[in-house]
Amino acid sequence: MRKNRDAPVDVMGCEKHGDFIGTEKDRRFHILVSLMLSSQTRDQVTDAAMRKLKTDIPGGLTVENLLKLDDGVLGKLIYPVGFWKKKVLYLKRVAEILRDQYDGDIPQDLAGLCMLPGVGPKMAHLCMDIAWGSLTGIGVDTHVHRIANRLGWTPKVTKVPEETRKALEEWMPRDLWREINWLLVGFGQQICLPIGPKCGSCLNATICPYAKGEVKLESPRKKKKLVE
Repeated sequence: MRKNRDAPVDVMGCEKHGDFIGTEKDRRFHILVSLMLSSQTRDQVTDAAMRKLKTDIPGGLTVENLLKLDDGVLGKLIYPVGFWKKKVLYLKRVAEILRDQYDGDIPQDLAGLCMLPGVGPKMAHLCMDIAWGSLTGIGVDTHVHRIANRLGWTPKVTKVPEETRKALEEWMPRDLWREINWLLVGFGQQICLPIGPKCGSCLNATICPYAKGEVKLESPRKKKKLVE
């Protein structure tokens, strides 16, 4: 079901936003920014925002250039990403920290990334992998969290993505950690949808506890909050 790799994440995921024309610092910064924008936001919207940031900021998307940008202008460039007003504040504060504490680069360790405003474990693990090539853990977003619970991949139903990550890492071979995020995110975008999953066309239907009505999960229709 994922052999064609034609889901939005496959062509617009955060690894696609590294600007290889610029410096390695710029590439890593672009990856971090795309991850920060992606929270509670569709890949298509994140991709559009990243394109505007790269082309519309004078001199391009760099730490220094972002800091020179007026908050109102930055907001217009990233709108309508989810929680865009809060993300404007996060981006500015993160850029200040990178300039003052990391010589314009991003932290090279998980703890440093998690200390940045607006950056949580999922973003940090993905950033370590994509920006630094260091596999520190599974990147569990809402898609991975939802599907892992539907498939019964956790010993019990988990409430938050970080709980899901820990449960998955307890049994999943480490050599699968890197691919599980893009695999399940794409699956969640095309087949195992948050609302109205296409169980009828899913090859997992006969072995999936959710498809067989054996697992009842909380409705995703409930009010969202910013998940980092």
